[in-house]
Amino acid sequence: MTSDVLIVGGGIIGLSAAYVLAGEGVRCVVVDRGPMGRAASWAGAGIIAPAATRPTDDPLTALRTLSARLHEDWAARLLEETGIDNGYRRCGGLDIVMNAADAAELQPFTTRWSAEGIAFERLEGDALRGLEPSLSPEVVSGYRLPGRAQIRNPRHLQALAAACERKGVTLLEGRAVTNLRCEAGRVVAAETTAGDIRCGWTVLSAGPWTESLARCIAVEIATPPLKGQIVLFHAEPRLLSRIVEHGSDYLVPRDDGHILMGATQEDAGFDVLPTADAHRDLIARALRLVPALASARVIATWTGLRPGNRDGLPTIGVSPVYENLVLATGHRRAGLQLSTGTARVVADLILGRPPEFDVRPFRPGRPAADPAADAFRS
Repeated sequence: MTSDVLIVGGGIIGLSAAYVLAGEGVRCVVVDRGPMGRAASWAGAGIIAPAATRPTDDPLTALRTLSARLHEDWAARLLEETGIDNGYRRCGGLDIVMNAADAAELQPFTTRWSAEGIAFERLEGDALRGLEPSLSPEVVSGYRLPGRAQIRNPRHLQALAAACERKGVTLLEGRAVTNLRCEAGRVVAAETTAGDIRCGWTVLSAGPWTESLARCIAVEIATPPLKGQIVLFHAEPRLLSRIVEHGSDYLVPRDDGHILMGATQEDAGFDVLPTADAHRDLIARALRLVPALASARVIATWTGLRPGNRDGLPTIGVSPVYENLVLATGHRRAGLQLSTGTARVVADLILGRPPEFDVRPFRPGRPAADPAADAFRS
């Protein structure tokens, strides 16, 4: 089998890159060790942070802003192309304060929101409960961000896979890549458990498994797995209307009464087994935020492994070792949020176009740096 571009990893980054490239007439093959889009991409909550409205030199802000703009456009396009509604809606969000420590933690974020031109409004507890009556009496104040949006991960991935196939992308599931074959500074083929695939370009977007794949051709990249567990409630519809965030916790309400509570951030290697302690803790924190969830049903719990990084920035760029190898990974808990912009950058690099902003800070092999700050935690 031969492809113009071989994409290793059929998660949100890989499928999004294939969708953009195929739309430009590029023949793509996406190969995944398991089912398409069933790892961390499927397991996330689908929070889309607002776009900045002022010019920025910060690469992470630029990537978030491009991605937020594209998500709205892609939702409409995917619906038209496949008939699948990915659940995109700009529902808005609340960042809540329950004590002085919360207020101090949020202060740097509000400074960044102001600098980026992101709309927000500070409200006292009673005003917040006027918007969301189910919020706990412990909520003393908080911030309303009308630009926050959400999509339903499983539906979005289903739509992407369907759209890719309609555009001629070959999707190969259950086929692990065991080695990459290189000649004269180029990756020429991938050896898989079901035969070789020759390629013009290769994109490594295999989440936390990218590190081991890259190591087999002496490319160093750190993508340690970060375990995240989520609890899914089913409550009365409209118990919550907006995304609620408190520290690293979030509640994401769906229109049909489902509410996701997440997520843990655990250094547990490649262990994907759910744990009773984590779910008990998530449920307790959810009830503290919204006491009425005590009467909701717990429908499901699940786990995802997000790809980590060293400095808080994803890795997106051409390998300094192989001229036709692109790495796109390390998005931590923002993979779905940043997927559309990442896909656009990957396509630009492969097609020889300058990206819309300076992506050098994301380059593979960059010097170690202090962790990057962002305006949003989810």
